[in-house]
Amino acid sequence: MRVKDININYVFSDNKKDETIVFLHGWGQNIAMMEPLAKYYPKYFNTLIIDLPGFGKSDEPREVWDTKDYVLFVHEVINKLNLTKIILIGHSFGGRIALLYASMYPVKKLICLASPYCPEVSKISFKTKVYKKVKNIKCLKFLANYLRKKNGSADYNNASEIMKGVLVKAVNTNLQEDVKNIKCPTLLVWGDLDTAVSIKRAYELKNLIKNAGVVVFNGATHYAYLERINELVIVLDNFLEVNRK
Repeated sequence: MRVKDININYVFSDNKKDETIVFLHGWGQNIAMMEPLAKYYPKYFNTLIIDLPGFGKSDEPREVWDTKDYVLFVHEVINKLNLTKIILIGHSFGGRIALLYASMYPVKKLICLASPYCPEVSKISFKTKVYKKVKNIKCLKFLANYLRKKNGSADYNNASEIMKGVLVKAVNTNLQEDVKNIKCPTLLVWGDLDTAVSIKRAYELKNLIKNAGVVVFNGATHYAYLERINELVIVLDNFLEVNRK
């Protein structure tokens, strides 16, 4: 499929159901990371897993996209497949997209797995302070580049220039006002050992979204949805009103 003039890879299981679960993976991931969860639901829903632009087998965007651009992209894919009753499940970066999507378009239910909605605040290291001072000084550019590589995240350093721009825009996006517009039932799933997106974000989102609940897996990390997948499926079955008997 071509969407926004780029080639897109996706897996769509048309199971002749009224509702479709759309799975959106996290940063640096692909369809394979959502398949372990998606495989539990073809009997009850249509399922759509997308390689988001810039990941997996999908092309990169032709320019730096922000979160809204990804929302518009997902919406176009959904429209091209003529899907209407949508359930969104997003992990991390995909959850950020899902949050904004649900604030803009009708969604039956929303499930966010360790999904950031605002910039994460962390203590600025000495190296970062130095980098900010020298990055615009021409004769010290070599030092700025060294500090950026040493101090930058693996996600940033491994990305192309366009995707570095996408990541910077994403992590600096604040959806605090947007998520207040979410009307659908929302489930927020976190691991209490998540060091990528603080668990406090789950409770903040719960207070910002009118009809939201939090499920915490103790001893689980940013990938709680995979680490506790059997327990998660039980929770999701209840939330999605799935009867496996």
